[in-house]
Amino acid sequence: MVITALDGLQGMHLALYHLTNSAAGIVQEVGQNVQGFKVGDHIGVGTIVNSCRSCDYCNDDLESYCVKGAVYTFNGIDVDGTVTKGGYSSSIVVHERYCIKIPVNYPLASAAPLLCAGITVYSPMMRHKMNQPGKSLGVIGLGGLGHMAVKFGKAFGLNVTVFSTSISKKEQALKSLGADKFVVSSDQEQMKGLAKSFDFIIDTASGDHPFDPYMALLKTGGILVLVGFPSEVKFSPASLNLDMRTVSGSVTGGMKETQEMVDFCAAYELHPTIELIPIQYANEALERLTKRDVKYRFVIDIENSLK
Repeated sequence: MVITALDGLQGMHLALYHLTNSAAGIVQEVGQNVQGFKVGDHIGVGTIVNSCRSCDYCNDDLESYCVKGAVYTFNGIDVDGTVTKGGYSSSIVVHERYCIKIPVNYPLASAAPLLCAGITVYSPMMRHKMNQPGKSLGVIGLGGLGHMAVKFGKAFGLNVTVFSTSISKKEQALKSLGADKFVVSSDQEQMKGLAKSFDFIIDTASGDHPFDPYMALLKTGGILVLVGFPSEVKFSPASLNLDMRTVSGSVTGGMKETQEMVDFCAAYELHPTIELIPIQYANEALERLTKRDVKYRFVIDIENSLK
């Protein structure tokens, strides 16, 4: 993979392991002005490859919220008019600002999902101080985002409850991921019994679902963060106002925070649960995704697929 510096080129073979909008690999070349990376480094690129680098958000290390619009790693239009191809490429050009150093002892295949699903939940968890041991966290949905929220929650010392519409995910949540409780969200008695018992809730579900039942689970001053994309969000003002609750949205984090997350995962040996596949299996993987038949991220091994 190749990356641009402020002038000159920096290069790395970064399309070794790929997850739609993120990729991880090994540096092949660096341009003359590159200071943070050298040939042979393990690095990753997350969901963006460019931004204006001058607005308030870029200056505050929140490049994903760039006023002029960040350039997405896949199917984005870069400043020179080219369409970004993300990790589907055998090589890629990226400015060093948008590269994340991966510790040598951390598997590259595990790193790719961190730079998308991982940072999507880690960023709001840090912003809203969801790293306080002993606090209670509810996670709505147990997919790529949800399973990482559970893993981070347990690493932070939280009491984690998973909410799902499918009882079939109970064993995964409790035994495989280490959640403390599992609740079928359609069970009204279970839901009522948990009223005002959660400090935080992370909603990773993108399918349409009611919000008032979950708002009722928050303590006074509790926070619900939405990282999924349902077609609409509806709840009673009373669910928000009467108990001083907060509803917040979030996408991915900035480069500085993403690096902090990767370092944290390496230090605590936190890994996303993945299925590594060759690119020739991509169509079958997409079919399985439509059936929700993946635990919890497909990662494409580009390097070995091209041999």
